[in-house]
Amino acid sequence: MEVISVQHPLQLEKKDLPELVIALGYFDGVHLGHQEVILNAKRMAKQKGMKSAVMTFDPHPSVVLGKSIKHIEYITPLKDKIELISNLGIDYLFVVHFTKDFANLLPQEFVDQYLIGLNVQHVVAGFDYSYGRMGKGTMETLPFHSREQFDYTIIPKLSANKEKISSTLIRSLLRNGKMDELYSLLGRNYRTTGTVIHGDKRGRTIGFPTANIELALDYMIPPLGVYCVRFFVDGKWYDGVCNVGYKPTFKSEAAAKPSIEVHIFDFEQDIYGHEATVEWHLHLRNEQKFSGIAELVAQIEKDKEHALQYFQKIRV
Repeated sequence: MEVISVQHPLQLEKKDLPELVIALGYFDGVHLGHQEVILNAKRMAKQKGMKSAVMTFDPHPSVVLGKSIKHIEYITPLKDKIELISNLGIDYLFVVHFTKDFANLLPQEFVDQYLIGLNVQHVVAGFDYSYGRMGKGTMETLPFHSREQFDYTIIPKLSANKEKISSTLIRSLLRNGKMDELYSLLGRNYRTTGTVIHGDKRGRTIGFPTANIELALDYMIPPLGVYCVRFFVDGKWYDGVCNVGYKPTFKSEAAAKPSIEVHIFDFEQDIYGHEATVEWHLHLRNEQKFSGIAELVAQIEKDKEHALQYFQKIRV
């Protein structure tokens, strides 16, 4: 997949681009609804003998437009989004740098410059996609704005458990630690990637060494607590339990941000400085303060046993 960074005003020439079938959306999460849009564009491109493309934006429009809720943490930061879209077999990804000038384009200007101007022959988007200043362009106005230069497909609402699959719903579940409900929306478990860094190494002194993860990107982090996780490092997956929190048993003062520490089962390698991915499966309990180390160790043993039972169950 070729990734093309686009600055406004557009510098690309229509004559330099192949005929495209393009999927439009912000696509945070690349969830099952997004995948339906993207894969429809891929199928349509194959039918028409054209190239498939996706257009997304960076950063999130809410950050630039001064919305009351700013999405500065992402389900899939741009690097992950690129990888997920590439895995779907798309030919081109246009990443448009979202600015106030770009946001002020009239709907017709957006279509003229960023669809007709990119040699788009067919547009695929969700039923609620909007474009142009203040989102005044919709899938209902697209036929008018197309100037009969391209066709379009509208993807209807996709639901799971009677709720629309959306980034908003996924964010809500994430904020509430409902990691086990995300698979039915994402088509995969939620993942975060970072680097293994040196912590205070207290875990090894109580028999539960942990890998302390510093996230490299602006991910949404699950709420404080203990989770069943899988851990990917050096090309291999491992089972484990993860604590997101401030370690109140040991610290009287709260740190600036919570730590993400994974106790990996049956693992003794030195992985400091290595990139690692945490795959979040199940919230086990909230973070709590214990009266002493013995009580903490006993609880970690229970957490580990619960996690082992969980992974055994899902693999049956």
